[in-house]
Amino acid sequence: MNSLCFSPSPLSSCSLSQSFHPFNTSRNQQAKPAETLRNLNLLENNNTPAFSEEKQMLSTKIGEERFSFFEKNKLPIIANEEIVGSLNSNYKFGSEFIRKFKTLVSGKGGKFVYYFEKDSELLKLKDFNNLLMDLVEAEKFDVAEKLFQEAQIYDLILDSRTFSTIIKCFCKKCEPHEAKQVLDQMIDKGFTPNVVTFTMVISSFCVRGRVKKAFEVYELMGRIGCEPNIQTYNCLMKGLCYVGKFEEAYKLLMEIKKSSIKLDIYSYNAVMDGFCKVGRSDEGMELLEEALEDGLKPNVVTFNALFNGYSREGRPLEGIKLLKSMKERYCPPDCVNYNTLLHGLLKWGKVMTARKVYKEIIGIGLEIDERIMNTLLRGLCRRSWTNEELSEDVEDVFERIKNAGFTPYPETHCLVIQTLAIRGETDKALATLNEMIRNGNSPTLITFNVVIRALCNEGRVDDATLVMICLSEIGKIPGGTSYRLLIKECIRQGRVVDSCTLYAAALKQGVSPKRPSRKMLEAGSMRKSFSSDIPIQF
Repeated sequence: MNSLCFSPSPLSSCSLSQSFHPFNTSRNQQAKPAETLRNLNLLENNNTPAFSEEKQMLSTKIGEERFSFFEKNKLPIIANEEIVGSLNSNYKFGSEFIRKFKTLVSGKGGKFVYYFEKDSELLKLKDFNNLLMDLVEAEKFDVAEKLFQEAQIYDLILDSRTFSTIIKCFCKKCEPHEAKQVLDQMIDKGFTPNVVTFTMVISSFCVRGRVKKAFEVYELMGRIGCEPNIQTYNCLMKGLCYVGKFEEAYKLLMEIKKSSIKLDIYSYNAVMDGFCKVGRSDEGMELLEEALEDGLKPNVVTFNALFNGYSREGRPLEGIKLLKSMKERYCPPDCVNYNTLLHGLLKWGKVMTARKVYKEIIGIGLEIDERIMNTLLRGLCRRSWTNEELSEDVEDVFERIKNAGFTPYPETHCLVIQTLAIRGETDKALATLNEMIRNGNSPTLITFNVVIRALCNEGRVDDATLVMICLSEIGKIPGGTSYRLLIKECIRQGRVVDSCTLYAAALKQGVSPKRPSRKMLEAGSMRKSFSSDIPIQF
């Protein structure tokens, strides 16, 4: 299997997301000679004259407080239990570091602070490792690194778990080069990292697109005799796809299939996702069939890769067949699958099909993404202008967006207002227009014109005039269309003076509406419905 390679993906292995407590092995844990232990000051209970003299010499170099710290201050020290049994180490935390540690640590990591405050208690290496792990899990990466550095400064003999934990720290920070340095240091000290530790470093390189470095770590695994597992290969395949090497990823998949290592669904997912992202969804579907032949059960991630692929290729209706296939294979679609399918349908103008899928989602109680809801509503609005059956759907989706705590996008809000106005529901259009302005959004000039036109068609010149005034108050200059609509309706109602006032106001604002003809003015002046009860002011 050393000829096989791997890919980058934190998604490829569910085991990498779990709490990581590796127990690596050491080739020479018990190989430290007694003289070295004395030099490292591990023999706390050694009171021989020779050792006392050596202790005095060391205290001159390092500081007398290093040897008397525990006796004078009654603060805990660390004993390297795994290496020297029950012998106590004089490793200590400096007071400045303790202060900084207490300041920085909070939340989950803070539960270990009590180790620094108990009198006459030893902090074992096991406790030190637990503290380090807890800091990493709590994402207190800087504190964990500082703790690791301090341990090395004070010559504490660390074990494989310490190194593995700090490697995880760098991997979670997405700093693979630093993780590799600690890995090399770990091997130099005689420890053999396990497959989980290696896989973390490989995955970290892969998600950064450094696949060549990931393969270097893979080769290092082979040199020290650590066998890769399927999670390792999944990371490598994902990494190859990430940098566009899809054929290499597929070749690796086939090589693993011929080996003794059993593929899992994540292996197929990695390559399928790569194919689907470059317009090769049919090949992705073939891989799905192979996975089924191997007895693997596809998951929602598997199908979502295909949904995305069909959407990219302009074949969103294939997603409907895929949705049916998911249900037949007892893999219930989740909200991500439905949202991906809806996005593809709306992207390619399949609004009516999207409407059916939307109703199915609502029926089973799943949530729809805010962006998808807005896109669906805009599509329904445009279709409802020629299909009155969709009017109820427009109002339903609009209310669901608001009830879900979402704010309709400005372009969505404008289309809803226009739709209401076009359908003749001018009062609702006015209410929605006011709602949009109260929310701090500015309707487009086209939206105002549609509302003004609808009001003029109903003969509501005064309301249309108020909308015109509102348009000016929000800092927009009414266009020629707005004025022409009002002037024309005023003339139709015989309000010639008002029409002239509007024309003058337009010129004053630098707008040049079409000048009313003499024939129109004469026809308007003959109307008995002339009224100027509400003066027009600009």
